[in-house]
Amino acid sequence: MDESLTVQSSVTSPVIDGLKDVLFGSIAGCTGKLIEYPFDTIKVRLQSQRHDQPLRFNGTWDCIHKTFTQEGLIGFYKGLPSPMVGAGLEAATLFLSYNMAQGSLKSILDLKELELRHLVACGAISGGFASFVLTPVELIKCKLQVGNLYAADGHSITITGLIKKIYLKEGLKGFWFGQTGTLLRECGGSASWFGVYELMTRFLKTQRLGRATTSKDENTTAELLASGASAGIAYNLSLFPADTIKSKMQTFSITNPGEGSLDFKGAFNLIYKHGGVKAFYNGLGITLIRAIPANAVIFFTYEKLKTIF
Repeated sequence: MDESLTVQSSVTSPVIDGLKDVLFGSIAGCTGKLIEYPFDTIKVRLQSQRHDQPLRFNGTWDCIHKTFTQEGLIGFYKGLPSPMVGAGLEAATLFLSYNMAQGSLKSILDLKELELRHLVACGAISGGFASFVLTPVELIKCKLQVGNLYAADGHSITITGLIKKIYLKEGLKGFWFGQTGTLLRECGGSASWFGVYELMTRFLKTQRLGRATTSKDENTTAELLASGASAGIAYNLSLFPADTIKSKMQTFSITNPGEGSLDFKGAFNLIYKHGGVKAFYNGLGITLIRAIPANAVIFFTYEKLKTIF
């Protein structure tokens, strides 16, 4: 009887932990997305401008001003439903695959605790999984964020209309257009994301315990927020050019109607030809600004939900 209960516990515990990762990750991801989305709209619009015409926006603040003047507050939230779903799925996938990768690596290496380099590798693995969830969501998001700026005859672009158009033209594979850019960004970015978060939480806790002001072994709220903010900055700095190329690929058919589509190499060459290395970092400033509060909230929410439940 006791042996049966032991076996059942060992089987159900990973399942329960996995379900918690999915639920808590989804909540954390959606919370962070509400904070960062207006900033993301500005970033994508800056990344997706036509190079063969005068720029529509002369920098971040000009883009913010024109978006608000022409579209009001709603303009900053164009295409929000799709990335809200994506944010929940992304965060759930990231945290679930990250923790599963840790469990597998501990078993393979026969370790009780992983070193930071192992955690960075687990982060890259989780990013790879997340990229396949993110690409379709970001494809719709980017087209909506840019589409209504270039729509002819005042016709607005809708989510359902875009989904139908992509499916009829390219089938299911069309929803993963830009996967290369997303994969590069997510593998490198998630390795930095989790790696810097783990580094900062350990460092801040060690510093506090070293001062002997408290014996609390868990990170404080301030430490979690600071670590999450640092992770967000590291994620975006690590492979931002890959995100710029991905955005250009996914919006080119809208900003340049009738000119076909761009592959990864074509988008890279076009961006470099018209703007040099600097062009790969269009929108980086607004992205780093959004990364601080959004990622602080994501990690804090996830950690607190795990603690409470």
